[in-house]
Order: sequence, then structure tokens, then C-alpha cells
Amino acid sequence: MIRLLKLEYLKNLNYRPFKVFAGLYFIVLIALLFIGLIDFDIFGNKVNLKEQGMYNFPGVWNFTTYIVGLLKIFLGCIIVFSICQEFSNRMFKQNLIDGLSREEFIFSKLLTILVFTGFSTLIVFVLAFILGKSYSSTQESDLIFKEIYFVFNYFLKLFSFFSFLMFLSILFRKSIFVFLGFFMFWFAEKILIFIDSFSIQHNVTELQRAQALNSTTYYTDYLPLESMSNLIPNPLVRTNMAQLLGMQFKFEYPWGSVVACIIWSTIFIAGSYWILKKKDW
Repeated sequence: MIRLLKLEYLKNLNYRPFKVFAGLYFIVLIALLFIGLIDFDIFGNKVNLKEQGMYNFPGVWNFTTYIVGLLKIFLGCIIVFSICQEFSNRMFKQNLIDGLSREEFIFSKLLTILVFTGFSTLIVFVLAFILGKSYSSTQESDLIFKEIYFVFNYFLKLFSFFSFLMFLSILFRKSIFVFLGFFMFWFAEKILIFIDSFSIQHNVTELQRAQALNSTTYYTDYLPLESMSNLIPNPLVRTNMAQLLGMQFKFEYPWGSVVACIIWSTIFIAGSYWILKKKDW
């Protein structure tokens, strides 16, 4: 395992996109986490997210993981470029000649994904905890770690997302086709979600429709990207302003999405290995 990590490190050490996107990710990550300390002028009114409860326990775990989760595309680009260069520069074939097996190749990429995911999760945990301890209006011990599960959800969300990008990268081998394929997949999911939602609402009564809107029984909830999205809900309804407007935060732990993400990750990893075994590169 150490040998494979060293090999991945040497491959990416002098790879410019790796440095650029890694640097951008962590700079923007830290900047976004501290965005709550800035006053925003919205229609002549000053809005401060810290005063809206962004850093209050236990919601700080929801806020930070949701906001940082929006940046996963930066690390995703590193995964895509790292894998695609293996094929464009014929490094994959040379590695096979030098004795690296296909199993070790997949394992090395999974180790890279785990390192990125674990390091990002650790940073989010530490910064969220520090911000909560510094600015939360409540410091009750039973509230501090009440929603710590969002950190695990964040880890799973990133790992599933990167596993999907690894699969697309090995399937298409060129970064432009990977991103195009990702966009087409995302668009197809949105169409299926719209059709699923419309078909349910079209065939029920008004009461049933209201219940359906609040339910999580859509089969499209378990599609890859949608199940990842469901792991961490939008925290804006938790702000003080939203509560004054009558909005309520309701969240039941998405066990179905957790299982779906684990299954999809397994499928993507197995699919990546199957493609490598099938193709004679």
C-alpha cells in the first residue's frame, strides 16, 4: 500500500493541474467556511450568516459540510486529470510492462481517493468544530456532537462522487469526454426526477399530493447523483430568517441514500476494474 501511495505521489508531483486544483480547493474551502463572518448587503439590508445561526451547534455541521460539498468538483478534476493522463501519456501501459497489475492500478486510485476524501473530511471537521466553539450561541455538551453524522455523510458523498468520476475516467479516458459524460448523466437524472415527480402528482388527490411532496419514496431518490445529494440537506431553512418566515427544518437520517451510495460506489469500482480487464491497452 505504501508503495502504491508513493507511486501515485511521484506521478502527480510534477503534474501542474494537480497542484492548481488542489491549491484552489483548499483556498476556496477555507474562504467559504469563514464566509459567515462577512456582512452582505441584500436589497439595502445587511445580512450576516453568523447572526443567522450558521455557526450554532448542532447546525454548524450541516452548514459546513453542505457548503464545502459544493466544492467537490475541484478535487474531482484532480481525480479525472490524474487518471486520464495515465492513458493519454501511455503510463498505464508502461506500468503494466513494469509489473503493475490492473488490481494494483485500481487500488492505487482508490487510495488516492481515500486520501483526498479523508484529508478534506478532517479539515471540515476541525474547522467546523473551531467555528462552532468560537461563534456558537450555545455550548451545551449534548448539542455539540448531536449532528456529527453530517461529517460521515460528507465523507461518503465525496467517496461516492470520486468513485463515479474514476469509473467515467477509465471508461472514456479523455477528460473532455468524462465531463461531457458526467453532464449528460446529470441531465438524464434530472429528467427522470421530473418525470417521476410529475407522474406521482398527476395521479393523486390534493391531500395525497401534499403528502407526496414531503415523502422520500421516489425511486429516483436512489439514483447515483441524487442519492449523494440527499445525504446533506440544504441548511438555509435553518437560518433565523427562514424560521421567522415560518419555515421548519425537518430531517430524517437518509439510511436509504447511505445504502444506495455504498452500493453505487461498489458498482463503480467493480465496473472500473471490469473495463480494465476487458480492454487490452
